[in-house]
Amino acid sequence: MIRNLQELYQYRALLWALSMRELRARYRASVLGFLWTFLNPTLSMAVYGLVFGVLMENPPPRYPFYLFCGLLPWIFFSSSILGGTTSVSDRKDLLTKVRFPAQVLPAYVVLTNLINFVLSLPLLFVLGLAFQDVPSWHLVFIVPLLALQTLFTLAITYLLSALNVAFRDLQHIMANVMQLAFFLTPVLWDVRTLKGIERFGVAVSAEELQRIVVLANPMAALMTAWRDVFFTHRIPDWEPLAVVAGLTLVVLWLSTAVFERRREEFAELV
Repeated sequence: MIRNLQELYQYRALLWALSMRELRARYRASVLGFLWTFLNPTLSMAVYGLVFGVLMENPPPRYPFYLFCGLLPWIFFSSSILGGTTSVSDRKDLLTKVRFPAQVLPAYVVLTNLINFVLSLPLLFVLGLAFQDVPSWHLVFIVPLLALQTLFTLAITYLLSALNVAFRDLQHIMANVMQLAFFLTPVLWDVRTLKGIERFGVAVSAEELQRIVVLANPMAALMTAWRDVFFTHRIPDWEPLAVVAGLTLVVLWLSTAVFERRREEFAELV
């Protein structure tokens, strides 16, 4: 794991060049160009806000702003996972070159979406001010949250990109998994509004259910933390974030081990 991260740092110039090329190619020949960085999440927020803000029973106050606080980090995560899954299998042109560092491919996809996310943050501040929500000192938690989500995303991307080279069905499976995960993760809804349940003689209180959801879903913990920083202006709960950090280290170690083991086969399989 450490060696893989060291190699990424060693090839940082290549990593940055690939990310910049991807960003330029993404909006090439587009009339609005770079403005789509802001328009895409804004249009998604408008659609979900209109539908769920009307249909949802007792939606949170300032629901468009609430929604945007979760939608931006989710777009960063989901775009990285879906793009990263095929990042190795789709780049035969690079992998067949002599000594090309394959570990750069999943990383540059994550970096590209990270840049997009960071550049979209000003829009979050503007929307907050529009709802008379002034940023607080809790913004200091942006950097550690961003680092944690980036490493968690990178860990999963490495694993999926290595497996997808041999099992191409994985990329189609992940498209459906991410769609399901979107609705299971508190992006459109608030985990703190979950009520207790009682089924088959087993009763779970609201507090217990909320705790289970946050601890069982790493992205639920991250979504809640992002909203704590931008929306509710309080210190994020450290316990679920510590679980995510521990899980990130485990998955990063496992994914880099799988990636290194299969790397020699990439050029032949793609």
